[in-house]
Amino acid sequence: MRQREDDVGRRREDDGSLRREDDAQQRWESAVTGLVHAALAEDVGSGDWTTQWTVAPGARGTAVVVAKEGEIVVAGGEVAAEVFRRVDPGIVVSRLARDGRRVGSGDTVLRLEGPLQGILTGERVALNFLGRLSGVATLTRRFVDAVEGTGAQIQDTRKTTPAWRLLEKEAVRAGGGGNHRMGLYDMVLVKDNHVAAAGGVRAAVEGVRRENRYGLPVEVEVRSLEELEELLPLEVDRVLLDNMDSETMAAAVRQVRSLGAKRPLVEASGNITLDTVRRVAETGVDIISVGAITHSAPVADLSLRVL
Repeated sequence: MRQREDDVGRRREDDGSLRREDDAQQRWESAVTGLVHAALAEDVGSGDWTTQWTVAPGARGTAVVVAKEGEIVVAGGEVAAEVFRRVDPGIVVSRLARDGRRVGSGDTVLRLEGPLQGILTGERVALNFLGRLSGVATLTRRFVDAVEGTGAQIQDTRKTTPAWRLLEKEAVRAGGGGNHRMGLYDMVLVKDNHVAAAGGVRAAVEGVRRENRYGLPVEVEVRSLEELEELLPLEVDRVLLDNMDSETMAAAVRQVRSLGAKRPLVEASGNITLDTVRRVAETGVDIISVGAITHSAPVADLSLRVL
C-alpha cells in the first residue's frame, strides 16, 4: 500500500512539473508571438516598398546569417526564425548554430531558403532579435568563465528590457548563467526600502511570514555585518549582500556558513564587473547577480547575406 501511495505521489509531482513546464512554454510562445508581431508592425508598417519595387514577386533564393566578430554565443535563433516564418511561411529556416553554441567570425548561424522578398523584409527585425539576445548570452558567458571553479553561479536580475524579459532570461541560460526571480510574483525580496517602510527588518520579515500563503522563497538584503547579525535568527532562505567590499563580504559568508546545513544561500550584488567578479566569487558566495548581463550587453554583430 505504501509503495502504491508513493507511486501516486510521484505521478502527482511529475504531473505538476509537466504543468509548470507547459505553462512556461505557453508564456514563452506568447511572448515571442507578441514581440515579433509588434516588431514587424513597427518596421514594415504599410509596406516594405524598397523590396517590393526592386525584387520580383516570384524571385527565390538563399541567404545566410553569419557572425561578423571573433566570438559570439548564439541566442535568439528561434525568435529570428519566427520572424521569417511570420513574414512568409514559405521561407525555410535552418538553424546551423543552436542557442548556447560559440561561433566565430564568418560562421553561419542561420540558412534561409525561399521567397527573397520575405527574406529581405524580415532581415532587420530578425537581426535585431538575434543580435540583442546573442549579446546577452555572450556577456553572460564571459562572466561565467570568469568565475569558473569557484562554485559561484552567475544570475541575472529584473533589469531587463521591458516586455523582453523571458527572451533575455532565456539568453542568460544560453550563456551558461542562471535566472533569479522572473518577476515580483515568484519570490519575496525584501530590500532597504521595504525595511524602511515596514519599520525594521524583523517587522518586514514577520509580515511576509504572516501573509506568504504561496510558500514563496524569501530573500533579504543587508548592507553591513550588523544588519546580517540581526537578520540571521529570522531564518530566511537567502541573504543578499549588497555593495559590500570583498573583505566584509568574506566575513559575512563565514558568519552565514557557521550556521551549518540549514544556512541560507548567500548572494552578492551591486556594481559587479568582469574585473571584480572573480574576487567576489572567491569570498565563497553561492550566487552573484549581475544586472549588466542584460541591461548593458553590447549587441552581437551579425549580418544577412543573399547568396
